Formats: sequence, C-alpha cells, structure tokens
Amino acid sequence: MSTAPIAPGDFPTSPLALRFADPARQVKARAFAVEQAKAATEAAGLLARRWEAAPGRPARVAALAAVHAHLVDWRYRLAVTMGPRPGTRIAFFPERFRTPIREGDTNYDRLGEVGRLREGAQWDQAAHAFTGGLATPAWEAMVRYGRLAEERFAVEGVEGDTLQNRVLLPDGRLVAGNRILRGDAAHRTDAELTARYAARGLNTSWMERGGNPVYTASPTPRDSAVLHAAALDLLARPRLTAEDYLLARYLLFQAPQTKKGSDAVSRTFVVAVGAVALPGAAPALPEDIDLRCYVLGQCLATCGSAGTGRSCDVRGAREAGGRAARG
Repeated sequence: MSTAPIAPGDFPTSPLALRFADPARQVKARAFAVEQAKAATEAAGLLARRWEAAPGRPARVAALAAVHAHLVDWRYRLAVTMGPRPGTRIAFFPERFRTPIREGDTNYDRLGEVGRLREGAQWDQAAHAFTGGLATPAWEAMVRYGRLAEERFAVEGVEGDTLQNRVLLPDGRLVAGNRILRGDAAHRTDAELTARYAARGLNTSWMERGGNPVYTASPTPRDSAVLHAAALDLLARPRLTAEDYLLARYLLFQAPQTKKGSDAVSRTFVVAVGAVALPGAAPALPEDIDLRCYVLGQCLATCGSAGTGRSCDVRGAREAGGRAARG
C-alpha cells in the first residue's frame, strides 16, 4: 500500500514551543519536527501494513488505535531521552507522558498574558506573576487566543464564567467537549492547580496566580473516550474525505488522552494517517492547531480561519456535522 512521503516541513512548530526571542534558539526548538517526521513515517508504515493485512472498517479502527498507542509510547520515550523543554519553568516528570487522564481529573491550559512565556521575565511576588522580559511567539499566541476565548463568551451570549464547548458528532450526538474558564472560575482553577502542586511536594511559590487568567479545561475522561472513538471511526471510513479528516483532527485535540504530550501525539498521528488514507491530499497542519481546536469552536476549528473570534452556534455546527456524515 503506497503512502505519501512525510517530511519535517509537515510539522510546523507550535508557537507554544517558541519561548525565546532569540531566533537562533527558536531554530533549535523547530528541530523537534525532525523527530516528529521520523515517528510519523514509522507510524504510517505500521498503519499501512495493518490495513493491508486486515481490511475492513473494524480492523482499521483497531489498527488506528494500535498506532495511536505506539505514538504515545514514542512521546514518552522521547521525553525520557530529551528531558524538559527549555524555558518552561515547570517541573518535569516523563512518566506523565503516558499517564492517562483519570476520572475526576482535568488538564488545564492557561491562556492570556502568561508572563513566564516572556524571555527574561522576572518573578514579581506582589503581582504573583512574571513581569518584564521580551515577547516571544509563545507569549504572543497565548495573548491572542486568550482574547479570542473571551470573545466567544460575548459572541455566544454566555454571561457566566464557564463556556461549555459542545461537539457535534456525525451521528448527531452532542458531546461535552472542553470548557473555557474565566473570572472566578479561572481563579478557582489557579487555586486547584496550586493545591495539586503542593500535594505532589512541588514548589508553588512561582506559580502565576495574578492578572485575569483564562483557562481551557479538558473534557471528562468519559466524554474524551467518546470523542476519541468517534475520531478513529471517522478516519477508518473507506472513502475518507478531507472534511472527515478535519473533523477527526478536531475530535482528537478535543480529547487528550494523557497528562502530558497529547498535542504532539495528535499532530504526529494525524499526519501519519493522512499519508496513508489521503496520500497527497490531506489538509496541511496549521502551526497553532492545538489552540485553534481548544478555543475557536467546532466550525472555525474545522473549516474556518483563526483570524476572528466569530464562532458557530450549535445549529451551524449541526449543519457542518451533517455534511460530514454525508461525506
């Protein structure tokens, strides 16, 4: 079974990995694309062999699940070898790259002005934040997506501090995806994360709790399992379309499977699957795909532009899902 070639250029570097103002240091961060291309090429070969050996949609779903698990292990082994990403200021535990998100647990990502993402920022105890320093692509991306997250509250008429993202599946089911938190809900998340760190015996004195945070919060493990399974089922379609692929990609990012590393696994996985199932025709991977899927809502994340805070309502998402179901 022929597959499309995979190259480092298929993996534009996430702005979240670019935590330096110095272009030379950014070049080093971009080198991770080489590792991703190697892993995706191996995964594509494994997937193609499995599909040839056992054709049919159920067998394809099983093959996709096996390849995804293989890439989770790859990311864990890479974490052990490479160590922490420079400039994170966060405690590093490789085991978390293969630790499932369990019932009652949540992955949080802070958006907006995250001071530790500025190169050379200094801790300000009074502000409970890192201040000063130079802007980096990571900091700029977080500021931008923090603004876009806030805009969704206004666009969708959400008056409270929690926006529940609803994900429309091709069979018509609406599943609770991630949440966007602001105001008191975001400050409660600050407190929860501080307590988590303290319970693990980690230093919490440099955890940013100041300012006006916005967070994304992962779905429950039960809902994540539904979203992940729907993504694999979509990708196993015998006549996969670009629309199917884009929706499946969104579902994968909506459903992180491990405490760390899910974004890199999802990026590598979808490129590998595209090389096998849509050789030469798979949509390109945007550099900020993870943030798009977390923040913009289903319609914009699968078919729109990240240049606006405009979001699709459930009716619009349902129409988009209906088109995917007919694809």
